[in-house]
Amino acid sequence: MKRRELIAGLGGAVAWPLAARAQQGERVRRIGILYPQSENDPTFTTFASAFIRGLEALGWANGRNLRIDQRWGGGNPERIRMFAKELVDAKPDLIVVNTIAVTRAVQQLTQTIPIVFMGAGDPLSAGLVNSLSHPGGNTTGITDIFPSIAGKWLELLKQAVPHLARVALLFNPIIANEIFIREVEAAAARAGSQYDVKVALTPARNADEVEGAITAFAAEPNGGLIMVPPFFNRAERDVMNRLALQYKLPTIYQDRSFSAGERGLISYGAQIIDMVAQGGPSYVDRILRGAKPGDLPVEFPAKFELVVNLRTAKAIGLTIPEAFLVRADEVIE
Repeated sequence: MKRRELIAGLGGAVAWPLAARAQQGERVRRIGILYPQSENDPTFTTFASAFIRGLEALGWANGRNLRIDQRWGGGNPERIRMFAKELVDAKPDLIVVNTIAVTRAVQQLTQTIPIVFMGAGDPLSAGLVNSLSHPGGNTTGITDIFPSIAGKWLELLKQAVPHLARVALLFNPIIANEIFIREVEAAAARAGSQYDVKVALTPARNADEVEGAITAFAAEPNGGLIMVPPFFNRAERDVMNRLALQYKLPTIYQDRSFSAGERGLISYGAQIIDMVAQGGPSYVDRILRGAKPGDLPVEFPAKFELVVNLRTAKAIGLTIPEAFLVRADEVIE
């Protein structure tokens, strides 16, 4: 049930035709987009749909005054680098990316083509920009997360699960930024000291390693999971969600798609669909109209939402305190 009024996300898959002729006198602009995961990943296809609709709301129509060349990295670093080169070689007016790894892959190939990221961890600590207020160079954008949020994740999980004594920070070291992960671990450890919860940094590179890591962690009682972005791919998330239910491990995620769509217990983070539908297209629009990316400040989300899935709580035998539920933006029953 809804606890507060939410802005509906834009969703659905979208077709990406090649650009046709522009209307008379109108120049066709060209942008490349490189997503880190597979085109079959429902989270990223929803992002893609929201982004294209956001562009349309600003007057940019694929096939009229815009040509969009889209690529999917499939969670494979070599594939990401290959597509990054392919997009850069095509010399578009702008390239849109997601995650630190993908942003860096494109940055290494061009210092002139504007780059807009929609989610890149902490872009300053990752070295993607010179400053948040005046990025400099050819890269800017909007990001959805910063390392200190890990402390909030642990706090929320502890408040929802009072007997929690151990937390695994599950992340994929192939696509995660090392500096970001260290800062996430430090933030979670500080909160863990306050709430008497031990924190274990838990890398997993693929579905098999996810299964092995969670199975080993579940051997001791009173544990919980924090899924650290960037997003695992769908196969890895399916394993994670299955084992969280099997071993009755309460889990917190960044994005509501996990709690609402994939039966995760709790999510807390920015309204990513709004960010992708509004913030990302806004940067693209300004740059295509003449703004320099280095002059456009990096933006962080202003609103976060807490979602709780009571069906998942019931499935793992957990009763969440009512005081916690009344704070939620949405409770799924």
